[in-house]
Amino acid sequence: MSVTVDTPSPLLALQARGPLSEALLHGLSGSGDTADAPAAARRAVAASSNVTRDDDVQLALFLLYACFYGSLDGIPAEAEWDTALIETRAVLEAAFEAELRASVPVPDAPEARARDVAKALFDLTSADSGPSLSRYFAKRATEEQAREFLMQKSIYTLREADPHSWAIPRLRGGAKAALVEIQADEYGGGRPDRVHATIYAKTMRGAGLDDTYGAYLDDAPAITLASHNMMSMFGLNRRLVGAIVGHLAAFEMTSAIPNRLYGDGFRRLGYDEQVTDYFDEHVEADAVHEQIAGRDMAGSLAEDRPELLADIMFGAAACLTVDGWMGEHMLESWTEGRSSLRAGAAS
Repeated sequence: MSVTVDTPSPLLALQARGPLSEALLHGLSGSGDTADAPAAARRAVAASSNVTRDDDVQLALFLLYACFYGSLDGIPAEAEWDTALIETRAVLEAAFEAELRASVPVPDAPEARARDVAKALFDLTSADSGPSLSRYFAKRATEEQAREFLMQKSIYTLREADPHSWAIPRLRGGAKAALVEIQADEYGGGRPDRVHATIYAKTMRGAGLDDTYGAYLDDAPAITLASHNMMSMFGLNRRLVGAIVGHLAAFEMTSAIPNRLYGDGFRRLGYDEQVTDYFDEHVEADAVHEQIAGRDMAGSLAEDRPELLADIMFGAAACLTVDGWMGEHMLESWTEGRSSLRAGAAS
């Protein structure tokens, strides 16, 4: 693909993180060609010892998924079905998925009954006893760390719910109805001002940050991009519908208490309702969503399609593991007295 542009693309303002992401930024912006991208992807994978934490690979995947979301200014609509880009994505996804399946600890699958699946998911999500980013945030986070948290969280949350919505046409019956019920709340229940991504944008403005999607992409380390990319990979690949359902179930089951603590941390720092509204909204909403997600969505899907049960558990475990790695990165950075941002300093 080669695109002719009259003005410089905003993509060229982003920082490349290696040969592959540099090639994609130029190809997508119209200042280069995408034909060699698949070969560049193979070289990047071969050179990487850990694709989940590889800045070049994860930024490349993020840009490729942005072709489908339309989330970044400057990416032409025709890039969505560019065959070279699809091949590039397939190369990177194969390596990313293989690494996740090799490194994510997945519990034994329960019986394919809704109540058993829900119990297994609740057991899985309640078993984590590691260091808690949310507890640290509530009691100790500084003003600068709070801003860094919002900046990194914006990579997903300014597009909140979109990765999971790809699953809607892939489901049927009770699982589909349950997912739509959850997503309807995520998108404001018919009220544009209560769309969760919109509420989060208000939070960022209240903290003095830019609410433009992608404004802090250069600051986000690979593990932060990997968290979002994993959701996109699960959601966009129909064969992984079990994984995206499991991911959403775990995501909802582990949301209410941390969001209460994040809200408390912002209140401790003196922020008002404009900033805390997003977190307070999720304390109530996700306490309801976790029940729907575990039994009515994941449980119903397992009963309807037992062959997806293993991937439901994998998706849930991957959510906990990768988001845990992201939280550990922030917590370790802060306790060691350094920035968690890739650039090394909050902006």
